[in-house]
Amino acid sequence: MVLLRDLLWSHADRVQQQTRLVPFRGNNTWVQITTPDSPRAGALPLFVLHGGPGMAHDYVRNIAALANETGRQVIHYDQIGCGRSTHLPEAPVDFWVPSLFVDEFHTVREALGIEQYHLLGQSWGGMLGAEIAVRQPAGLASLEICNSPASMALWMAAAAELRAQLPVESRAALDRHETNDTLDDPEYAAATEVFYRRHVCRVEPMPQDFVDSEKQMLADPTVYYTMNGPTEFHVVGTLQSWSVIDRLQQITAPTLVVAGEFDEATPATWAPFIEQIPAAHSHVFPGASHCTHLEQPEEFRAVIAEFLAAHE
Repeated sequence: MVLLRDLLWSHADRVQQQTRLVPFRGNNTWVQITTPDSPRAGALPLFVLHGGPGMAHDYVRNIAALANETGRQVIHYDQIGCGRSTHLPEAPVDFWVPSLFVDEFHTVREALGIEQYHLLGQSWGGMLGAEIAVRQPAGLASLEICNSPASMALWMAAAAELRAQLPVESRAALDRHETNDTLDDPEYAAATEVFYRRHVCRVEPMPQDFVDSEKQMLADPTVYYTMNGPTEFHVVGTLQSWSVIDRLQQITAPTLVVAGEFDEATPATWAPFIEQIPAAHSHVFPGASHCTHLEQPEEFRAVIAEFLAAHE
């Protein structure tokens, strides 16, 4: 059952946007469906999985432009625990596991009546996309893994290397406050920002879409803090030991892996996708970092659109 919450029509953008609440395990998942005015025959819907975990869809909402550009539906949703979906701050730690979000995806997909589709995930969303794809779901036409690691061990090793390249004073502030457990100190936040400006999003000022996602995450950091930890490079959450490497050969869908030149997801973190997924392809965007879709939106969408068209 799908509960209609809101219906918005944006003729200026030549798209129709419909938002719904999909019941999931006694709670609700907020879903947005962007439909072009001129759908292209044979163009399969694209699901977009946001990162974090717990960052909500706002910072990846510009990917909805692919609806007009490719003539297909583009579907965003806020994963349970964040954004406009039900928040569960009292849920136990062991509630927040990847299989929860795999089940949520298929609940949303089935509620919308979609059987064949493309699946794009950014950061944690790409990790989730891999978790979905290794289960070989019927109807998965292609997988786009964007700025994502194949394991958190690789992610943390890359973060340590990038952190070692920060200015001396920034490194010292990070080390000091992590040792003293004073992560709410403004000095720690300022040092973290140096890393983010280099490797997360290099646009100045920070795009409003990213600000919106970050603001809602900080208002309720349950999912992010529980699964990841306080920062991108200080991972102490339940995902700390996560890996999909030993299951990658089970992915049969055509797969595209994209990243930025200065991405915190360095080549070492996503190399297993290319090495172990049959016929996987990769594309690196020069000058971009982790939020490639915000830094080089037209170029990003063009690469994705070409891959989608080749695998309808």
